[in-house]
Amino acid sequence: QVQLVESGGGLVQAGGSLRLSCAASGRTLSYYTMGWFRQAPGKEREFVAAVSWNGVYTYYPDSVNGRFTISRDNAKNTVYLQMNSLKPEDTAVYYCAQMKRASSWYRPGEESLYDSWGQGTQVTVSS
Repeated sequence: QVQLVESGGGLVQAGGSLRLSCAASGRTLSYYTMGWFRQAPGKEREFVAAVSWNGVYTYYPDSVNGRFTISRDNAKNTVYLQMNSLKPEDTAVYYCAQMKRASSWYRPGEESLYDSWGQGTQVTVSS
């Protein structure tokens, strides 16, 4: 079983940037699509970004497309989320997750297809 640990969250003003990291241990990330999700207070968890196991494909919802960039370094067993032009509505706990099935790019925005989750890191964007 993989253990995922997120870091890099914090408080930032609107328009600012943050870079989140997700470090894995216990199992290599190299063969798995990785995703970032977020959950704001009182709301359901929502998809933010995904990157295929080989780094070739990425996928974002409209709400963050053009502002967020997901990347991975398989040699470091780490996934990143670069967040630019942050807005107050980006405030949430951000989670990284690993897809259940190796070498799959099927519905990367579907939460139920991920089975390993980190503990989350808080991102707060002030107006």
